[in-house]
Amino acid sequence: MSIIRWRPAVSNTGITKFGDVFDRFFENSLLPQWENEFSLRNWAPSVDIYEEETEIVLKAEVPGLSKEDITVEVNEGLLTIKGEKKEEKEEKEKTYYRTERRYGSFQRSFYLPEGVNAEEIKAGYKKGVLELRIPRVVEEKKEARKIEVATD
Repeated sequence: MSIIRWRPAVSNTGITKFGDVFDRFFENSLLPQWENEFSLRNWAPSVDIYEEETEIVLKAEVPGLSKEDITVEVNEGLLTIKGEKKEEKEEKEKTYYRTERRYGSFQRSFYLPEGVNAEEIKAGYKKGVLELRIPRVVEEKKEARKIEVATD
C-alpha cells in the first residue's frame, strides 16, 4: 500500500528503452552538478508524503504560486498536481550574471494506493506549500453472525 511516483518514460514493469537510458545518461551526467540540479526542464515541486492514522498526507513545495496557478486532479487512481510559475518581468536596468530560480509549468503524478477515498481528498495552500489530505476508507466492522447448519 505504498504511493508510487509516476514516470511516463518508465513502463509499469520498470523497463525502459535502451535509447532512453542512453539519452538520459548523456543529458544529465555531462552537466556540472549545479546546472543539472537547477535545470529548467527538470523543474517539479518537492513533495513529502506520510501516513497518519486516518489519512495519507502529501505536501508539495510550490513557492511563488497562487492557488489559482495550481490544479489538482484525480483520474482512475492517478493523482496529478499541475501548475505554472510565471517568470517575473525583467527590469532593463539590471544585468544578470546567473539566474537559478525556476519558471515554467510542472506536473507531478502519483498512483493512489488501495484503501483510500479519492472522492474525499481535501486540498489546502498556505505559505507556498500545497497540502493534500487523502482519507482512508473506513471499513465498518461487522459482527459475527451464527449460521445454522441444516441436516438432511
